Amino acid sequence: MKIPVFTGSAAALVTPFDETGALDLNALGGLIDWHLESGTRALVVCATTGECATLSDKEWETAVAFTLERVGGKIPVIAGAGKNDTAHALRLCHRAESLGAQGLLLVTPYYNKTTQSGLIRHFTELADQTALPILLYNVPSRTGLCFAAETYATLAKHPRIFGVKEASGDFSLILKTKRLCPKDFVLYSGNDDQIVPILSLGGAGVISTMANVIPRETQRICDLWAEGNRDEAAALQIRCQPLIQALFREVNPIPVKEALIRMGKIKGGLRLPLVRAGSAAQRELFAAMNDFSL
Repeated sequence: MKIPVFTGSAAALVTPFDETGALDLNALGGLIDWHLESGTRALVVCATTGECATLSDKEWETAVAFTLERVGGKIPVIAGAGKNDTAHALRLCHRAESLGAQGLLLVTPYYNKTTQSGLIRHFTELADQTALPILLYNVPSRTGLCFAAETYATLAKHPRIFGVKEASGDFSLILKTKRLCPKDFVLYSGNDDQIVPILSLGGAGVISTMANVIPRETQRICDLWAEGNRDEAAALQIRCQPLIQALFREVNPIPVKEALIRMGKIKGGLRLPLVRAGSAAQRELFAAMNDFSL
């Protein structure tokens, strides 16, 4: 029986940069401390929201190592190590393992993409050569590639592939996945507006962008559901809808970094090609933040 690395809310951490565009470890440390205080159940570092595409391998290693040291084993740290080059991904998997990460988040190959057979080969190759638990990541809006439920079922047989962050929004795929895969293949929502629907289908939680700005409320949705307070969980999910909409009005993590700058949590912005949010997006975001007194 596979044991989930975490249940509840995992924050998909932003990567703070200073005014020069360099890693801002002081700001990262502050964010980590805030999540520990707020009850976040796990941290995912250097993934999509963490602007992994523009991090060098050295910066990736620095951010992962710093996060692990700052967390000090209090909650799991999952390293985003997915690449569209299997050999490159494997190097990052090995480094995350040596640094002491508790798990790996591995996105499907992007741009060059592959077939379903290629996905099985890619992830099996990685899982065979690391000791860490692996969480698959399905986000076809970014990668142009989507898992089939049958592919999940094949990969779920591997002892180190324990679940998936599902960000396709395709509930037919999710239902079929739940039908074909063993019960210990864990499902997490990869979309903040679908936490309760995923939990209702037996999901274990969420890997969340929203948790960067309202960590307590994001975890509270999961806690309410686990406690059997389904109506309250749904009501809180619905209350979060304007904020979620604003956080994805422009490409993630543009709005969430805008929010954190306004909250005084980070100083610097984004790396090109990402740019600061436009005025209309800022107005919508700030109005939604006011509802949570942010």
